[in-house]
Amino acid sequence: MSTLLPTLLAIETSSELASCALLRGDVVLSRASSGVRTHSQSILPMVQELLAEAGVTLADVDAIAYGSGPGSFTGVRTACGIAQGLAYGASLPVVPVVTLDAMALACHQQHGAQRIVTVLDARMGEVYWAQYDYQDGLQAIVPPALSAPAGVLPQGDVVGCGNGFGTYADALAPLPCAATADAAIMPHAVQVGQLARIAFAAGHFVKAADAQPLYLRNKIAYTSAERLDMQQAKAAAESAQ
Repeated sequence: MSTLLPTLLAIETSSELASCALLRGDVVLSRASSGVRTHSQSILPMVQELLAEAGVTLADVDAIAYGSGPGSFTGVRTACGIAQGLAYGASLPVVPVVTLDAMALACHQQHGAQRIVTVLDARMGEVYWAQYDYQDGLQAIVPPALSAPAGVLPQGDVVGCGNGFGTYADALAPLPCAATADAAIMPHAVQVGQLARIAFAAGHFVKAADAQPLYLRNKIAYTSAERLDMQQAKAAAESAQ
């Protein structure tokens, strides 16, 4: 294990893009795929490719990070279940990372943005959104929320990002940031891993059994199908080791 920068394996499947990343020292390796029927079919082979490329095993990893949501119900369950399965098998801690945080970091990295609003399509005519400031680190000014596009009300001058600006272009057009928003920025495992490193170093991690998806829509309890999704993802991750 690293005595300087922790080595992290990150998984992100909350949108149509599935990605994983391995952060080891100053080296960042990543894989991404889209268009598959289920992310659970693609993410584990990508994880195995990353570990093989780096010449390491899970025994060399300090923690497993995952995009906890908000996002697709199935997607965040998949990421959580796979993170749990990998962490259980290797006795590793787990670091949940909010997907909108990862998008905001990507916007800062790609555009130098200091004040950022992230808008992710939540379907059913709604969006997940949040606002951030980047000053020596990322800080949430407006925490993640679920609303109609008309409910996206950023404070001050911001740079926009996320596919919500594409899906709901007409509804979001009145926002000053809409014309220049980067709708291509989506949650990605690289930024999940980078934020997880900071959280891990600060002691913000959980046991595998305590990892949970982040839902912003009303969720009273898991359905039997949802429990099965997580169990299958977890079992697949455990058997892949």
